[in-house]
This record gives sequence, C-alpha cells and structure tokens, in this order.
Amino acid sequence: MRTDARRNVEALLEAAKTVFSAAGVDAPAKEITDLAGVGVGTLYRHFPQRSDLIKAVIEREIDACADAAPALAAAHEPGIALARWLDRFTAFVATKRGFAAALHSGDPAFDGLPGYLMQKLGPALESLLEAATASGEIQTRISAQDLLYAVAKLCAPMPNEDPDYGRRMVALLVDGLRSGESPH
Repeated sequence: MRTDARRNVEALLEAAKTVFSAAGVDAPAKEITDLAGVGVGTLYRHFPQRSDLIKAVIEREIDACADAAPALAAAHEPGIALARWLDRFTAFVATKRGFAAALHSGDPAFDGLPGYLMQKLGPALESLLEAATASGEIQTRISAQDLLYAVAKLCAPMPNEDPDYGRRMVALLVDGLRSGESPH
C-alpha cells in the first residue's frame, strides 16, 4: 500500500473509532470522513461495506490491546501490569457503542472476530496472568479465556447505571483475584 493510502486508512480507522465511540456504529459516513480529512470515496475504496470498517476498527483495537501487554509487563510489577491491562481491555469493551449488536447481527463479515480476539488477547493476558501468579500477587484458579469473558460480561450496559459502572465491577474482580485466603 502506498504511503498516502496507508495514511488515509489510519486516519479513517482513528476517526471511525472516535465517531463510533461517541455516536455508535451507525453514525453517518460523512462524519467519519470529515474527521479523517478525506472524501467519502476514499472511505468506500478502502472499506466497501460498513461491516468492513467496523471489523477493521475492532481488529485494530484488539491488536493495540494485545500489544500493550509486553510494555505494561516491562514497566510495572506483575499485579499492577495485569490490573492496568484489564483496565485497558475494559475500556475497549465498554466504549464500543453498538459493536455488540453489530457483531451479533448475523453479518458473515464478523464471524472470525471472536476467534481473532481470543487468538490475540488470550496469549497477551495469559503472559500477564502467569507473571502475576508466579509473583504470588494473584490466585491461580482462572484462565485467560474465563477472565476475558468475565470482563466482557461485567461491561454489559446496565439500566440506570453510569458508563463507568463496568470499570468499577472489573476493579472488584481484580481485587478478588489478589492472593489471600482462598475459599474452599
């Protein structure tokens, strides 16, 4: 891909991420292209279907979340690195207005995303879990897959709760993972 085309794709993905977070995945294409500083034709040349754009934004966010694990592990104690990564994953899950509905729409463009998420985030989280367990900072009874699913469930919108509710619930989960007396 040419440099200018790659730059346009990155601008579109960043703009779509921002617009989707604020207005949902059904936001007008013009809003995305205006924010990206490109024409609508450029959007459709790179992402012929809205599902192509949604999928690309989700994959990009998954990749960024996975890539954060080694940097957090290098910069922090294992328990803190795990907690910060889970906070980042929580923000990813909680701020994607309309993504869940789109993913469950039956559109075949999204069929591979759950597997992609587990393929990328599973190993990233597993490395953080192993380090935190080895350091004695957390209990050993949870798998990366179970923890990813738990965070996703805790981030489901709740009626009459503020948007930060999911983050507070994940913080409780992380506190519960910390070592101490384990129940029988």
